[in-house]
Amino acid sequence: MLKNLVAKVCQRYNVGRPRVVIGVPSGITEVEERAVEESVIRAGAKEVFLIEEPMAAAIGAGLDVAEPTGNIIVDIGGGTTEVAVISLGGIVISNSLRIAGDELDEDIINYIKKELGLLIGITTAEEVKIQIGCAMPLMTELSMEIKGRDLNTGYPRNAIVTSSQIGQAMENSISEIIDVVKITLEKTPPELAADIVEKGVVLAGGGALIKNLDKLISQRIEMPVYIAEEPLECVVKGTGKTLADLENLKSVLINSRKRR
Repeated sequence: MLKNLVAKVCQRYNVGRPRVVIGVPSGITEVEERAVEESVIRAGAKEVFLIEEPMAAAIGAGLDVAEPTGNIIVDIGGGTTEVAVISLGGIVISNSLRIAGDELDEDIINYIKKELGLLIGITTAEEVKIQIGCAMPLMTELSMEIKGRDLNTGYPRNAIVTSSQIGQAMENSISEIIDVVKITLEKTPPELAADIVEKGVVLAGGGALIKNLDKLISQRIEMPVYIAEEPLECVVKGTGKTLADLENLKSVLINSRKRR
């Protein structure tokens, strides 16, 4: 996959061996760093730079990560939720949780299976989450027709699910995500915590689009919570910005390796 990707970039932009910035989870080990670097080098890259995904998300969200003040980003992706406090171009404290979009999809599948006796696929669950999923009750309840297999008869069947039902399905996982945000805030140095209280928390990743999630987190932690512009693309945008301005953003890279 990497070889094909690098080859397409070289062909499109008529370049030789390119420089590559790779987003990696926070807390990556040195062994994992080397494994990523070597894989990309073997795929045809000249230089490999690694950036932690929460840092990339913060840059993509427009946060000034180089300032001596504190910022906090909550990146709710597909497989993991990453929470990081950032200051002076580095991650001061971070926590990672293996509960995010994929786990919420599983919650919806299990809820519908248990409560409605209907088996649905992962694609349907994700569509339900996007269309009517909510972290708090909505002003106007939404509903959606779904199709699946009846667990009693084995035949196809349609059913109607509501936003309140889906909110209930995701409730425990969302609470765990909020708990990780709380834990991170509790461990944040006091001088940075003061900045965060003033600036608020920024949400990124696809999970940030769950209706009323920002309001629920704000209610639980008692401070402002904002959704980044185009949250789905924050990590990609931040990685691109870093690559385009490596000299000024070199401090955000956790490692680099150069081979000619």
